[in-house]
Amino acid sequence: MKQHDAMYIGGSWRPAAGDGTIEVVDPADGRVIATVPAGSAADVDAAVRAARAALPGWAATPPAERADRLAALHEQLVGRAEEIAETVTAELGSPLAFSRAVHAGVPAAVCGSYAELARTFSFEERIGNSTVLLEPVGVVGAITPWNYPLHQVVAKVAPALAAGCTVVLKPAEDTPLVAQLFAECVDAAGIPAGVFNLVTGLGPVAGQALAEHDGIDLVSFTGSTAVGRRIGAAAGAAVKQVALELGGKSANVVLPSADLAKAVAVGVANVMANSGQTCSAWTRMLVHEDRYDEAVALAAAAVAKYVPGERVGPLVSARQRDRVRGYIERGLAEGARLVAGGPEAPCAQGYFVSPTVFADVTPDMTLAQEEIFGPVLSLMKYADEDDAVRIANGTVYGLAGAVWAADEAEAVAFARRLDTGQVDINGGRFNPLAPFGGYKQSGVGRELGPHGLTEYLQTKSLQF
Repeated sequence: MKQHDAMYIGGSWRPAAGDGTIEVVDPADGRVIATVPAGSAADVDAAVRAARAALPGWAATPPAERADRLAALHEQLVGRAEEIAETVTAELGSPLAFSRAVHAGVPAAVCGSYAELARTFSFEERIGNSTVLLEPVGVVGAITPWNYPLHQVVAKVAPALAAGCTVVLKPAEDTPLVAQLFAECVDAAGIPAGVFNLVTGLGPVAGQALAEHDGIDLVSFTGSTAVGRRIGAAAGAAVKQVALELGGKSANVVLPSADLAKAVAVGVANVMANSGQTCSAWTRMLVHEDRYDEAVALAAAAVAKYVPGERVGPLVSARQRDRVRGYIERGLAEGARLVAGGPEAPCAQGYFVSPTVFADVTPDMTLAQEEIFGPVLSLMKYADEDDAVRIANGTVYGLAGAVWAADEAEAVAFARRLDTGQVDINGGRFNPLAPFGGYKQSGVGRELGPHGLTEYLQTKSLQF
């Protein structure tokens, strides 16, 4: 696994301003596998200056040429897919098969989608006696999380580049190696110097410096709602644009007519994927009271297939492991019924948490209100559809969800009542062109597809 003890700024790898480093740990066994520079405000400033210097030329580059460079980047990501998967498995801990399919496969698909969009998107339109121009917002500060470390990078960088913006990326400190690999791909794709810049570092240092920098026109952040609030406040004070993809507590609503066995099996798989470290995971399963006991039994049987170290990897860090175990202990203390798993360590080493299922969870419990970010599923019962809507909408979040019913129209009618940005109908498949983002405290703005592209554009009208 290749690593750099430098920052990618202005088209080349250059030493950090200071000598601080960040240790990268393999969460499967706790070993330090690499170190990367801990960037400072000086590194962020150098990167922003490089991005601003490159902005006029890149913004003036015809969209078709930007599309060509994104297509070349897509080819790089596809060609290095196995290396990407192995890198993510090493620093995040996800099983290699999952890393290949999701952590390597999805970002490549998203990058390819933006190469096409850059070629076909209409950056101007005629309205009456006006021509409306969609122009790049400027220099983007992208701050990305560790749970989908390459997907979240591509979901910000690809649309920004397609729009004609330049970017400074600060990846999560837990998973910086795949971001370095991405910078290599950018370089090999022939994207001009300064258009993309990478600064590794700690959130409270490099991340804060990036969010507050006067040379940044838009801050795009994915992470916790608590940090998102602080970034939003800082951006608002500077009258700076912001895009926030934050937490979730998504409901998986199984209507009485649904195929219960399928709904439960897919619902359990959804929560266990990536060891539960997914903001849009359906962590609350709502089942009608008449079928509730059957659903609990099905969930217990389904989760038994998710063996730690095989189908389920470790959590990203000891801190995250301890946090999730704390939520499991709190669930027990508040009276939820443990159906599977529990707080005990399932493996002798590594940051593993047992796949856990709780039943008899009520809306007032912590398990039903706070984002746990681990392999923990809560089953809740409802009396009728109005009750289900009330429970599903009864959190501060509104990121994603699911509805199951025998009749698709019945499921869609229910989905329209949910205060959430994305709903899967009967296990609907991921669509890289569909907008992703939340209602309420799950965020501001959208990622992916044309809606994600417009986040990086600003509007100018010419009157004739």
